[in-house]
Amino acid sequence: MSKYDSLWKWIQKNGDDKFSLTYAEIEKIAGLPIDHSFLTYKKELTEYGYKVGKISMKEQKVMFEKN
Repeated sequence: MSKYDSLWKWIQKNGDDKFSLTYAEIEKIAGLPIDHSFLTYKKELTEYGYKVGKISMKEQKVMFEKN
């Protein structure tokens, strides 16, 4: 079980083809602060039919896309 499982499940249930979430939204959904380990864990999202697109440090947003 990954520490980001709750986030991955939320993204899968969302169902949109392409959308973005702010860091704050991700932290609220995941129940933990987003940190550098997110870059390692993001590959798990493909098991849920999505992938992580652009990560904007300036805007503090992450883009998600269906595979």
